[in-house]
Amino acid sequence: MRPARRTIRANMVRAFAGPLLAVCLAVQATAAFADVAFDTFLQSLWPEAQQLGVSRATFDATTRALEPDLTLPDLVLPGKAERAPPPQAEFVQTPADYVRETSIARLAVQGKKLWHQHRETLAAIEQRFGVPPAVILAIWGRETAFGGHKLPHNAMRVLATQAYLGRRKDMFRQEFLTALKIVQEGHVKPAEMRSSWAGAMGHTQFLPTEFYKHGIDMDGDGKRDIWASVPDALASAAAQLVAKGWQRGRRWAYEVKGPNGADCTIAEPSVTLPVGEWLKRGYKPAHGRKLSADELKEAASVLMPEGTYGPAFLTPKNYFVIKDYNFSDLYVLFVGHLSDRIQDARPFETPWSKNTQLKTVEVEAMQRVLAERGFYKDKVDGRAGMLTRSALGAYQKSNGLKLDCWPTAAVLGHMQGRAGN
Repeated sequence: MRPARRTIRANMVRAFAGPLLAVCLAVQATAAFADVAFDTFLQSLWPEAQQLGVSRATFDATTRALEPDLTLPDLVLPGKAERAPPPQAEFVQTPADYVRETSIARLAVQGKKLWHQHRETLAAIEQRFGVPPAVILAIWGRETAFGGHKLPHNAMRVLATQAYLGRRKDMFRQEFLTALKIVQEGHVKPAEMRSSWAGAMGHTQFLPTEFYKHGIDMDGDGKRDIWASVPDALASAAAQLVAKGWQRGRRWAYEVKGPNGADCTIAEPSVTLPVGEWLKRGYKPAHGRKLSADELKEAASVLMPEGTYGPAFLTPKNYFVIKDYNFSDLYVLFVGHLSDRIQDARPFETPWSKNTQLKTVEVEAMQRVLAERGFYKDKVDGRAGMLTRSALGAYQKSNGLKLDCWPTAAVLGHMQGRAGN
């Protein structure tokens, strides 16, 4: 019986071996073709790299072993459905989830210790750039947990893959070429260039072009090292804020308590008044803060991140400077509040509510209806930002609904029921 079984087993192996081998060879051929095409793409970049001062030796050494990383999001792969980028927490979480008290409190304690540890560097940065130490520390804490978050990707591979297969090829082409220039000039070794899936690098998450615009050699060693040098990374973040318009000696925002029946439809950037005028209209600074004459003259708009729920803020120029660093109101609130908490243990005077966040597709549906009915003129992106909340409030006013400027399933249902009328 055993010889017969061996014969049957051998026949089965031979029967399946041929097709299996063919499949393996086909997969290998496809991978080899992809590698050849990717290598051809990389070699096509040589003339542009050379114009940036990259030597042939640096170019070859850096690109020789590169392979595309097909696991990255935001790629357009032939024959496959487009893989969208992972949703940013800033745009899918509620304020309470994103500006989480436990995270803020933990990072604030760590930030105080780091302020003491790097006090001389931070003082020199403030003197040079006018950005307070607590703000710089808060950005560092938000971006990489003060360097504790280890970036998972090889930046050169990420940038090359995105330049070859990404949805924003032109942008990443320039970022990859600039990264080659960084290597050529010896600021960092390629193996040490760790990044996010989108190519942001270092303690404070810079793309290569941002590094060249704002990178600072703060420790005086002749290199701009945002990867291993804390002084360089923090000074570079300060330089970027200044380039975006940071105003020395000014706050990022003022938490306020709005008057009863505050109109949340005006809580958007185009409606600005001097801080003192907002106070005359019934907005009161949180924690009894006393404002100087200069602060009262500062132009600001109102921000209500949860509509009429949760805390409200008066947002001057520096608020929008931080927002230009990362285009998200929740990001600014996290960084700004963390900077305050590093100096003052008090949380927001008004707590966040327990509201839930609509799904991105539901917010998109709401934006479309608001646009069709003339309330909304910005892009449909599924993000319930200032303009969406203001438009929603205008819709609520127009339809006799409760005015709270907060997107809910109930309001969306009302919109969809009336969209065809």
